[in-house]
Amino acid sequence: MKKLILPAVIAAFATGAQAADFSLRVIGATSLPTGTLYQGVEFGGISGIDRAADGSYWAISDDRGGERGTPRFYNLSLDYDASGFHGVRINSQTFMQRPDGSTFPANARTVDPEGLRVAPNGNLYWSSEGNWSTNAAARYQPFVREMTTSGAFVREFATPAMYNYVDNASTGGRSNKLFEALTVAPDGTVFVANEDALIQDGNITTLNAGSVVRVTALDPVSGSARAQYAYALPPIPVDAAPGAPFVPDNGLPELLAISDTQFIAIERAFASGVGNTIRLTLAEITADTTDVSAFASLAGAAYTPMRRTLLLEMPLTYQGITLDNIEAVSWGHTLANGHRTLVLAADNNFSGSQSTQFIALEIAPVPEPEQYALLLAGLGLIGWAARRRG
Repeated sequence: MKKLILPAVIAAFATGAQAADFSLRVIGATSLPTGTLYQGVEFGGISGIDRAADGSYWAISDDRGGERGTPRFYNLSLDYDASGFHGVRINSQTFMQRPDGSTFPANARTVDPEGLRVAPNGNLYWSSEGNWSTNAAARYQPFVREMTTSGAFVREFATPAMYNYVDNASTGGRSNKLFEALTVAPDGTVFVANEDALIQDGNITTLNAGSVVRVTALDPVSGSARAQYAYALPPIPVDAAPGAPFVPDNGLPELLAISDTQFIAIERAFASGVGNTIRLTLAEITADTTDVSAFASLAGAAYTPMRRTLLLEMPLTYQGITLDNIEAVSWGHTLANGHRTLVLAADNNFSGSQSTQFIALEIAPVPEPEQYALLLAGLGLIGWAARRRG
């Protein structure tokens, strides 16, 4: 039954921008101010979020290197309904552990947590961008690991060496541009992607040209990579303000699986002195998408990338909400009217000019009732399958 329903689900998403088969309505937004403390540690840097089986949410802080405390993740309660977003409660704080059972040291820049997803067995997968340094002894490579909900190390996946930091100049990962996106497909496959192009794959995004990132499928049993696909990022949509201290950028901070081959992707562009542009796209691995795992470089290579369809563009201020640094997306709960929801979360960079923002979106009714019914049924089936695996 799942194979029959999911194509209809994806068709509804893929054609929505043209045929209005569905719409995403902003329910509301709320935020926690920078400087909020929990158990004496500053809360913020939320870069990954995923809904737990009990309806709460796991969220990871990208406190890079534990500069404000030991690297950690949280359990949150998000209170929203069709009338608006009513608040966020922090339920717990947990420190990630290293393989030897110790916590990561604070103020050491040994890890840069970014992605977080609930594993089929109830554990948590999480990713780290690592940390680049000109000093090889202080250079920490990116990874994807599994841990328990108490933070204990379980295992590490064998991610391709092409992502590793080498020289930050001619090959390998770029500093702070690696494993942001992390998701789990209904069949258990773990997908991870870099935020912007590897050095050997070409330039990062600019105002005039896009770039390409690699989405790698990791086998949930062996832990090794079994395929890899290219995702094409578009050019930066808005320039920075004159004299701004940072150049504009665009990247892929998150993926959320809809099926085994289709995902909602977040593209997050930032223009210093102007703001953030957030795009939600449908990213799809099709029959003709090229497995690029054997390609040493994508620059100038012939391949077919994942299919990309724009679902929703939220420029700077959208429906009265000034968008912050959105880096995370999760399925939300079902509203009283039966409609599914999405939750977005922002990384405040621990900056006083930003906040930890949460936005709830309703997947609103479509003109064709039977197609919308299939959409809801398909999403419900995914949730049922996830509970069965757990």
